[in-house]
Amino acid sequence: MLMGGYHIAVVGATGAAGTELLRVLERRSFPVASLRPISSARSVGKSVQFCGDSIPVEKLDAGSFEKIDIAFFSAGGDISRNYVPIACQADAIAIDKSSAFRMDPHVPLVIPEINPGDVKLHRGVIANPNCTTTVMLMALYPLHKIFRVQRVFAATYQAVSGSGTRGVEELTRQTRTWSEDEQRCSGQPVADVEKAGSDQPGSTPPATDSDPATVFPHPIAFNLLPHVDSFLESGYTKEEVKMQDETRKIMHSPALRVSATCVRVPIYRAHSVAVTAEFQRPISVEQAREVLSKAPGLELVDEPHNNRYPTPLNVAGKDNCQVGRVRLDCALENGLSFWVSGDQLLKGAALNAVQIAELL
Repeated sequence: MLMGGYHIAVVGATGAAGTELLRVLERRSFPVASLRPISSARSVGKSVQFCGDSIPVEKLDAGSFEKIDIAFFSAGGDISRNYVPIACQADAIAIDKSSAFRMDPHVPLVIPEINPGDVKLHRGVIANPNCTTTVMLMALYPLHKIFRVQRVFAATYQAVSGSGTRGVEELTRQTRTWSEDEQRCSGQPVADVEKAGSDQPGSTPPATDSDPATVFPHPIAFNLLPHVDSFLESGYTKEEVKMQDETRKIMHSPALRVSATCVRVPIYRAHSVAVTAEFQRPISVEQAREVLSKAPGLELVDEPHNNRYPTPLNVAGKDNCQVGRVRLDCALENGLSFWVSGDQLLKGAALNAVQIAELL
């Protein structure tokens, strides 16, 4: 059986984030005495694999957290709001991936490479930041420590796995449907159509023809959606506001100005962010590269003339984020622009949560 020191519960154990969390716990040899995978009623009867054992999934209920030391929550805000208090009443420490408690002034919002000391302030709950915020701050915060950032403009490129398994399935299904429709319309194999060129009649049927969107408001295959989460009266989305509010809280910079545009893109895994930041102090590219090359959890990949820069494919499945395209911004005084990519299921979710537990 499992050996170690802590009794662990994982709520949402069969979802994309929960499955990744189990892998990270095992890979980092977290001291687990017992594991209680918990999910909704429809997952009861399934099992998860952990350290060579097949462990049955339990249904989430009020008794799920008895004799649990640490409870990881990866099942969405509604579940967290209802069950995190129950876990705390059972004397478990809750590490919550959802947005339910992130802006609660009594709940630490933690990225271990940035504000590890905030963990000590917890009252039973520690929040995991939004995945896109985390990816951005892995590169922004090291620069902030030296040059003091004043305002930030960010555009995100967010993978469909940020919407869970259903988002991945929708992209796969729409891509397959588009390919099949293309073959039917052209009467040629797909490879021949590509050689003929996209301007051939009937060669590029829209992905909407026979596969309507269900997870996203529009088809995501071969498309970009400037729409992540719901829109607010300000015209920003909730995701964009999260990036502003969470950045201020994590960096202890309540006056910091952050303007973000969050975009869903048709890739499976890893988020990227194009960042332009204005600093209080003058900054050079050489200084920025030196700081970024030494930052924990971050790799500098910045040789654009050799076509070396971060891409989602390069960071998918990796713990570290990557930063590149570092250049002086031509529109802002003391401005710097850069591009950062990171696996949102790892550093943006599961890995960050396990790192928080390791701090405990």
